[in-house]
Amino acid sequence: MTQVAVIGAGWAGLAAAVELAASGCRVALYEAARQCGGRARGITIDGTEFDNGQHILLGAYGETLRLIRMTGGDLASLMLRLPLELVYPGEFALRAPAWLPAPLHLLAGLLGASGLTWLDKLAAMRFMLALRRSGFVIDPDIGVSDLLARWGQTARTRTFLWEPLCIAALNTAPEVASARVFACVLRDAFTHARSDSDLLIPQTGLSALFPDLALRFVAKHDGSLHLGAPVDALDISGERVGLHVDGKSALYDAVVCAIPPRRAAALFVDDAGVSRDLCRVLAAFEYEPIATCYLQYPASVRLMRPMIGLSGAISQWAFDRGALGGPAGLIAVVVSAAGHLRGLPGDALATAIDSELRALIPALPAPLGHRIINEKRGTFRCSPNLERPGVESPLAGVFLAGDHVLSDYPATLEAAIRSGVAAARAARDWVAAKLPATGCDEV
Repeated sequence: MTQVAVIGAGWAGLAAAVELAASGCRVALYEAARQCGGRARGITIDGTEFDNGQHILLGAYGETLRLIRMTGGDLASLMLRLPLELVYPGEFALRAPAWLPAPLHLLAGLLGASGLTWLDKLAAMRFMLALRRSGFVIDPDIGVSDLLARWGQTARTRTFLWEPLCIAALNTAPEVASARVFACVLRDAFTHARSDSDLLIPQTGLSALFPDLALRFVAKHDGSLHLGAPVDALDISGERVGLHVDGKSALYDAVVCAIPPRRAAALFVDDAGVSRDLCRVLAAFEYEPIATCYLQYPASVRLMRPMIGLSGAISQWAFDRGALGGPAGLIAVVVSAAGHLRGLPGDALATAIDSELRALIPALPAPLGHRIINEKRGTFRCSPNLERPGVESPLAGVFLAGDHVLSDYPATLEAAIRSGVAAARAARDWVAAKLPATGCDEV
């Protein structure tokens, strides 16, 4: 049986492990941390479980949905599916009718949107038509703000439509975000099936959404999991790839490396300099933080919708966790591209976010408590013309996965899953073409 190691048990590594196991490979999964899931997992703090971020999926996330189903997940119970709606209470609301095909549903949603003038609506429609005529190709790549200015987008379409979508998808401020990648997101969400633009909001913890399912699937297919096992080095001097972990070694037919860019760069350093260009690309990534503020209010507190937009200076989206399978009165507020808040004390951030919620709900009682979860390297900064690696590495039998791999998608769960699947298939095909399936001495 073909033996493949996967380094890293975030969503990309788990996707690679599931795809490999489903194709008949025996997988060994190595994770440096004591928990799987990477930047989209549940964490327990003082006996209470929180997610380390609030993620929204789209109906267009076909590979993510496929793997959740493959591993036994029931999509209907795991996620709340809402036809596209962007609601800023009292300021703006766009709801795309579910009975119209794409892209007519978006056109109808724009025409019926409240909070926009007719000039705003016409500007937004001209923008989408221009992107459609270009095949959603932006060449040369520019900043999203520059793209919006080029097509005369008004202040209100920027504030309530394009800029929130950019920040939510790319976790990068529009001024420095890639218009090419943003256009790809708009293409996938709005121009194929109508359901592609549906919002899928988890109704369970992130670990239960996919990581737990993936681990059970891999174990069922005779795979192994090694937690607290950082890989120290790769050895490609023989016919198989060697992994060195805590002074021990193991040989595999192929390896999928699904760890963050800079950690991967340290593994790819080689005496011959074969990986020099790859290491340069990996080391050049810069990062944007994401903060999630959990505010616990009395159980009677509810938001107007399970998810609402916030147009204040700090936060972008608020989620009623009580309406999404969590504790009643728990509100999760997302602050994307949060670098400008670096150094702000957690209590001050929670107070500011509570004030933004209070502007929408004047009778909101005082919070009973709060918890701030910061992902300092939430995603890579998705800037124009960013050089990104593919799944093929210059080292024989070693393949790359992660949301930074490939070039047409931002750092989303779908990007991680797609890269993991692509790396797994490349590894499987490489082994089938080049090497015999052999045994493996595991750590």
